[in-house]
Amino acid sequence: MVGYGSGRAQRRDCTDDYVRLDVRWCKRQGYLRPGWSGRVHWSRRGERFASVSIEAADGKITLRYRTRPRGDEWQHKHYPVAVEWRPCPFGGNRAWFRCPACRRRAAILYGATVFACRHCLHLAYESQREAPHLRALHKAQGIHEKLGGTGIVDPVFKPKGMHWRTYTRHMERLREAESRAVPPWLLLALGRP
Repeated sequence: MVGYGSGRAQRRDCTDDYVRLDVRWCKRQGYLRPGWSGRVHWSRRGERFASVSIEAADGKITLRYRTRPRGDEWQHKHYPVAVEWRPCPFGGNRAWFRCPACRRRAAILYGATVFACRHCLHLAYESQREAPHLRALHKAQGIHEKLGGTGIVDPVFKPKGMHWRTYTRHMERLREAESRAVPPWLLLALGRP
């Protein structure tokens, strides 16, 4: 039995396990221009495993594809996805999809039986599955690379052109992330709480 208090946690699917349709990528490729039609493919190790036909019109795109949920019969899907254009603060427009399931504004739709936002599909990000000390370690590595280091043990220096205030802020965040990056079992082995 899985449920509250049963002792077993249910593991949510991850966004990396699904194909994604990113509105920013579609815009850069020209797939949102009214009148455009074509096919988008996804590949893994050089082999295509999914594709969807897209037809663009004013304020929407229409998706056509086949899906087979968990070994059932093939189903043909054909439905519109609204595209909303919002003005940016410094000019231009930004495109957003409206999730076909909940109508929420989303930059990325994930392909299941229906392309929907991660909230509708109850998807977690890969980083949400990591242990807290590993998340802190990845954060420390990212800050380290911003400061010119290649590995976590390389010394870092203020990059040329970076303000001292910015460098100091990065160093504070780096020290804080490194202190949280120590695994709990190591703290216990060292006799620290």
